[in-house]
Parts: sequence; structure tokens; C-alpha cells
Amino acid sequence: MGNKLQKPQEIERVGEHEQEEEDSNFTCEICIEPTESNRKFKNGGLCCHPFCLDCISKYINVKVEAITGNIECPGLNCKHALDPLSCRSIVSKQLFDKWCELLCDSVVLSFERCYCPYRDCSALVLNECKDKLKKIKCPNCKKNFCFRCKLPWHAGYQCNESGQLRDSNDILIGELIEEKKWTRCYNCGHSVERVSGCRDIKCKCGVRFCHQCGGRFHLGPCKHKCCGDAFCMLLFLAMLIVFSYLLYHQVNLISPSNK
Repeated sequence: MGNKLQKPQEIERVGEHEQEEEDSNFTCEICIEPTESNRKFKNGGLCCHPFCLDCISKYINVKVEAITGNIECPGLNCKHALDPLSCRSIVSKQLFDKWCELLCDSVVLSFERCYCPYRDCSALVLNECKDKLKKIKCPNCKKNFCFRCKLPWHAGYQCNESGQLRDSNDILIGELIEEKKWTRCYNCGHSVERVSGCRDIKCKCGVRFCHQCGGRFHLGPCKHKCCGDAFCMLLFLAMLIVFSYLLYHQVNLISPSNK
């Protein structure tokens, strides 16, 4: 009875031993040389191909020298990337550091980016949210700057005016415009404060502009992101007049028939 119970275990052990013997040696598909199992490259569990560590090391060196950061597995039709942590022990520190720099560059290039314009900072800033940014605060020096024109924040002024030299009074006026939420005419630069009423502003220079976005005046929903879905009061009044007119004529048409 005891021997019968032990036979399945013995068969299993024999199978494991045979499997270990099969895995003890393999032939590298790159150099076509028989290699021991402890020299087999393991790609962090992403894929498993019969490549020796020496060939993978040389392969990484060639790719890095070719300025390639995202290195794919050399396996035929394999789209997995090489795991840098799995390769760290088989390449030199200099080569690994250069590879990491290329990987960082490839990540940075996928985002809209700029450098902080302040000379005492110059930190790299990435737009990871992929929104249309304008005024932002540098995460390093905590100073505000314009992400569009890549210059220190120009409170109260447009980007096309940000490169012009201004004295301290102009800067203070710009900060006041921003604080009071005034809008400057796109044509002459005159500042206008809107207390109430329609956002359709007629400037002293004769042009009409939208007080919410500062652009040319437009009926209906504002196309500029900062305006949201605001409607002009003129359009609302026009719709109210048309509705009243139709209602009045409908009453006149119905009333005679009811007599």
C-alpha cells in the first residue's frame, strides 16, 4: 500500500528532473551557441526568448549608441520592450545611465514643454494635462510665467505685448487690470470695466469686442474657452422679441375664429 502511494510522487520527481536537464542548456537564437540556463536572459517576465546575457548586453549597447531609448526585444515579431531593471546587471553603469537619459528624453518629447524663463531657475515644465495653458506657476521657483509666450507673467497684457519693455508703472497697471478683471481692447489697448449688462463692448476707438475674452465681438456662445457658454444679452433680447411677435400674431389669428 505504501509503495503504491509513493509511485505518483516518484514519477513527478523524475519528470521535474528531466525538465531541469532540458532547461540546463539552451541555444541562443542570436549567437547560435549552447549556453547554460543561468546565462539565459529573463525580460522581467514580459517575454521569454532563448537569448544569452552577452548577446542582449551587446544588443543594448548598439541601440543606445544609435540614440534609441525605447529598445524592443530582439525576438522575432515580439513587441515587448526590454525591461531596464532586468538589464541593469548585465551592462556597464555608464551605458545604463545613458540609456536612462534617452528614456527620459523620449518621455519628455511626448508632452508639450518649456523651460522656466527666470534665469535663477530654468526648470523644465511639462504640460502633462495637455490643456491649453497660459498663466502657470513654476513648480520649482514658484514664480508665475506664461506658458504660451515662455516669458515672465505679463499681467494685463497680451502675449504679443509681453516682449515689449515696460517700466514699473506699466507692470503695476497690468496687475491692477488682472486683479479687477478688466478687459483691454484688442485694437487700442484701452482697459474697460464691465459692471453689468451685455458683454458687447464698444471701445472709444470705435471697435466692438467681447468683454469676456477680449476678442472681436461675436453673437451666440463664446468660442473662447475662458468664456464658457455665456450668451450675449442682445441675442437674448432679440429672441424674446421674436417670441413675443410670434405669440402676438398667433393670438390675433386665433381670436377671430373664436368669435
